[in-house]
Amino acid sequence: MKMNKLTTWIVLAMLAGVGVGYACHALAPDAATAKEIAGYFSILTDIFLRLIKMIIAPLIFATLVAGLANMGDAKAVGRVGGRALGWFICASFCSLLIGLLFANVLQPGHALSVPLPESAAGLNLKTGALNLKDFITHVFPKSIMEAMAGNEVLQILVFALFFGLALGHLHNQTARSLVNTMDEVVHVMLKVTDYVMRFAPFGVFGAVAGAITTNGLGMLLVFGKFMGSFYIALAALWALLILAGFIVLGKDVFRLIKLVRGPLLVGFSTASSESVYPKLMEQLEKFGIKTRVTGFVLPLGYSFNLDGSMMYTTFLALFIAQAYDIPMSLTAQITMLLVLMVSSKGIAGVPRASLVVVAAVLPMFNLPEAGLLLVLGIDHFLDMGRTVTNVLGNSIATAVVAKWEGAIDPVSEELAEAEESLPVPEDEPLVAKAAA
Repeated sequence: MKMNKLTTWIVLAMLAGVGVGYACHALAPDAATAKEIAGYFSILTDIFLRLIKMIIAPLIFATLVAGLANMGDAKAVGRVGGRALGWFICASFCSLLIGLLFANVLQPGHALSVPLPESAAGLNLKTGALNLKDFITHVFPKSIMEAMAGNEVLQILVFALFFGLALGHLHNQTARSLVNTMDEVVHVMLKVTDYVMRFAPFGVFGAVAGAITTNGLGMLLVFGKFMGSFYIALAALWALLILAGFIVLGKDVFRLIKLVRGPLLVGFSTASSESVYPKLMEQLEKFGIKTRVTGFVLPLGYSFNLDGSMMYTTFLALFIAQAYDIPMSLTAQITMLLVLMVSSKGIAGVPRASLVVVAAVLPMFNLPEAGLLLVLGIDHFLDMGRTVTNVLGNSIATAVVAKWEGAIDPVSEELAEAEESLPVPEDEPLVAKAAA
């Protein structure tokens, strides 16, 4: 499906979801019935996300192996990985700092009129998952089949790293045939992605309708100041990310944003970064980024470069302090920022990652975990903003690292627009072959 046409259908699905969800919420006699109705809407979203998860593991494995095998040596892998992690660390620090600054300036929790709960019962957040020892051990797979079955991105990355480097050091004809096969697998999986994305508007409709049916639009009005402040902070983070991208990429950063606007919209609608991974990879390659860089940096970014989620952790922690009228000194805030900087690197694969990180850190600063209950009702709408920011941050990060590596093929503006508006012929590959 053409990207422009898909984007139009997704927007229409979002609007329809809001309307249908509001009507169902208004007509439902009680909260239990509304939740039951929302469960039927979630069927559409669950099917779409299952289809996406179906293709993530083979796509990540094939792109990583093909990219690493074509890099040729471990030094190139180390250089690309080092540059990517350097960018991720800087972006993470800036994200946390922006969350801290805007929470202090906008004071979203000041004079909150909603009665505060007395306990954190019902949070059901597995803060035990946020453990450095367990996280490091969990990165290394005991079975590649188990890692693929669970879509464990970091474990797949580790196995593909060994497999791809080993394949790159073998120069016989059989090895080269296997590399070419991996390249073709990428093309096939991207074609499968095109078929799966045709179901995206239905998934978006289900996600939006379900959230509105359960919570209603009134919930958004009650927490309007908090949500408004958070999205203002996100806008500032977007501006910073685009500025950083502009410094490295120049005007091409705007062409990049234009290319990924479809995946951004899907991510915003479904509040799921996984839902856009395959299409995002395809759009980045249309931008001209070589497969060997995209296939390595993007999965790494999905684990270590969650800009929107990281900004939310400092913003939410200070919101809770303000809601309970608990003063935090500048020293305490800076200490919290540094703690979050370290602890948030273990959140890959943890359900409701941002809330888990905050829940684990709050007791360190004598802040009540019960404050998290205040935002659980609107967390889906906040997660939409976090997700789209994570996707944007990873798009720019991948393009920047590719620019530093000289791994972006020059693409004229006319050709870029043609690629965006015209369907890809059946006999042409969706992405360029990875350069040796």
